[in-house]
Amino acid sequence: MPATERKIVPADIIAYQKYAAERSEFRKNIVAMKKNRRVEVGPFVTFYFENYDTMWLQVQEMLHIEKGGEAQLPDELQAYNPLIPQGSELIATLMIEIDDPQRRDRELYRLAGIEESTYIALNQERIPGIPTEYDERTTPDGKTSSVHWVRFKFIPEQLQKFKTTAVEIVLGLAHPAYSHMAVIMPDVRNELAKDFAP
Repeated sequence: MPATERKIVPADIIAYQKYAAERSEFRKNIVAMKKNRRVEVGPFVTFYFENYDTMWLQVQEMLHIEKGGEAQLPDELQAYNPLIPQGSELIATLMIEIDDPQRRDRELYRLAGIEESTYIALNQERIPGIPTEYDERTTPDGKTSSVHWVRFKFIPEQLQKFKTTAVEIVLGLAHPAYSHMAVIMPDVRNELAKDFAP
């Protein structure tokens, strides 16, 4: 699973039995890496930044759980390959994490369109988040999903700023019902910079 890979192909997938035998080790290694790919923004929204490794694990987990084998694999690759950043972008799973079901239900109605309000700011220069090309995540009656995927596209000058320690990087949401931001800390910043092409 080289970090420079931008696409999962069938040859990258480990056979069911081998993965089952080593599953805990694979999960442990990627969970450790994911620690610096997670940013909490406000009281209940968390961004989980994806890469080849996180999506590889997701595909392996889906195959392990659903046991669909080779017939299942094309659908999983079609679903998860688009969530691997391609060298000049970051891609995050945005999760609204509220344990209480009633409160979660109320908030999901208040937060329709939240995926359209995300941004990364480099010393005040905002890069808007773009919802990925998935189905509409808000129901006709205005209830949003608790899971969204967002893409942040960078131009070369912005990539350079991201890698410059003097530049403050902020991840934020500018939704009328949820306006919060968080500074991206150095360990997270260094990890996310690996998603950019050399």
